[in-house]
Amino acid sequence: MRKGIGVSPGVAVGQAYCVDEVFVHPEHTHLAEDEVLPEWRRFEQAIEQTVGELRALQKKMRSQVGPDRGGVFQTHESILRDPAFISRVRDQIVGRSRPAPAALDAVLKEYAALTEKTKDAFLRQRLADAHDAVIRLSGHLSPLLTTGDVARHGPMVVVAQELLPWHIVALGSLEIAGIVTQTGGETSHAAILARRRGIPAVTGVRGIRKQVTNGDMLIVDGRNGTIIVHPDSEQEAAYRKLQREFVDLRGRLAENRDRPTRTADGIDLELMANINGVEDAQAATAMGAAGVGLYRTEYLFLAHPSVPSEEEQCENYRQVIAASPNKRVTIRTLDLGGDKTIPFLGHDREANPFMGWRSIRLSFEHPEFFLEQIRAVLRAAGSSEGAGADVKLLFPMITTLEEIRKIRAMVRKGANQLKAEKKAYRTVPLGLMLEVPAAAFTIDSLLREVDFVSIGSNDLVQYLMAADRDNPKVSHLCRPLSPPVLRVLARVIEACRRARKPISLCGEMAGEPRAFTALVGLGLRSFSMSPALVPTMKDLAARVQYAEAKEIVRAALELKTTDRVQRYLTERVRRLAPDLKLFEVADA
Repeated sequence: MRKGIGVSPGVAVGQAYCVDEVFVHPEHTHLAEDEVLPEWRRFEQAIEQTVGELRALQKKMRSQVGPDRGGVFQTHESILRDPAFISRVRDQIVGRSRPAPAALDAVLKEYAALTEKTKDAFLRQRLADAHDAVIRLSGHLSPLLTTGDVARHGPMVVVAQELLPWHIVALGSLEIAGIVTQTGGETSHAAILARRRGIPAVTGVRGIRKQVTNGDMLIVDGRNGTIIVHPDSEQEAAYRKLQREFVDLRGRLAENRDRPTRTADGIDLELMANINGVEDAQAATAMGAAGVGLYRTEYLFLAHPSVPSEEEQCENYRQVIAASPNKRVTIRTLDLGGDKTIPFLGHDREANPFMGWRSIRLSFEHPEFFLEQIRAVLRAAGSSEGAGADVKLLFPMITTLEEIRKIRAMVRKGANQLKAEKKAYRTVPLGLMLEVPAAAFTIDSLLREVDFVSIGSNDLVQYLMAADRDNPKVSHLCRPLSPPVLRVLARVIEACRRARKPISLCGEMAGEPRAFTALVGLGLRSFSMSPALVPTMKDLAARVQYAEAKEIVRAALELKTTDRVQRYLTERVRRLAPDLKLFEVADA
């Protein structure tokens, strides 16, 4: 039995599927003698395919983003052509009879070890570029997980060091029973993916990748962070029973999808969905969401084989609008940087990337590229799919009033260009994503320049608490139900109420029963969450009276520690909805 951090509730039982960075199995097989030469030729072919892709990307970026961009792809090509790199891989494939993906995995581990040892900035950057080039090359050799794997083994428990954004794209809509990672916390990518799809998940399980191999039977209890490797027959039977209860309850709650979202004393709420693409928008409709409160457009860029043009972006946004519940969708501009990077915009290694060159700051650095996305959204809103739609444009990581004014000027420029080009478009409401404490404390002045606010509680919590949300060593600090977080939220919600500006919350707090109850008490009426959580929160809303929620959060705000707040809210919510205990996550 191993312990980690429960980040997505429920119970799963299934076989392990171990994910490495280059998407190969850890127990590398050896090639037969007659397989070595064909495997080497397969590697050489993958090199040529990757180099062709890099050259096309370089040309495209120089035309779309600027003549000084695309150099990173030339660097990647030089690395893949480097005789030393080729020699390393050849030694693995020909000398040691290892498959090409396993050979690349070994080379990556060499680079990682060198990176750890060196302090030379140039060499570290070169090794980082080599890492990225190998990852791109590996995509031509081995997929992450295929439908054939699922067909053979059934729903599996994905086990990884960490789930990164490109893993999430690669996993797509495949059926997964559970997720276990060595690193990450409540708001890591693994946690967000798991809650989005209603998958039990545990993060922060140190050393689990060394202890588990493909096919091992695992039990994942996302409520209390428990992992059982090789359970005995009694344990497996008991947890399979709990798994059936979890699935049955989730199925019963899904029947609420057509019911209006209303508190027990008749106050209307709206439950929106966070999505990464068209399939998620369709899931939001199926789950009874009122609309899409957050479309994360960066996943369009992360999944694209090169660089999505304005036309491709526009078409994607049209499809999302058409698929969204009630054609309501809030589209967030690129939130890249930190742990989500795309090479053509640059990715210099920073000491603290989450507080550095990311999100709106990165967009400002590439104004023409940013303007292209704005134009695509305005065009999609003005298309036939946008007719009668409620489309909004949201900007991430806003810190200052100057940034909002700069954004408004860029939107005006985009609209004027489209008008001059005689292209259909429609102006849309503009909003700020409140994630930075500085914005929370100057909210009154910012509200004069925006049409709505969306609270990004995941980043707000980590910035407010100065705790990396993906670092298990400080995960005890990065908890949304802490007194400072609740007080900042109360301040922001009240400021929006006074200014009569719509406000919603699109972080993971929105789909957590205790946090949801507290937010209702603070006066919040609009929530955006993973589509899979909408039926559960709809059921909880019907059991909560606003007056009671208000009294609950007033008492919680009097408490001095996070532990006391969490215990108090747990007790009160269990009284309101005892059968939702299966959807609880134990306190960190």
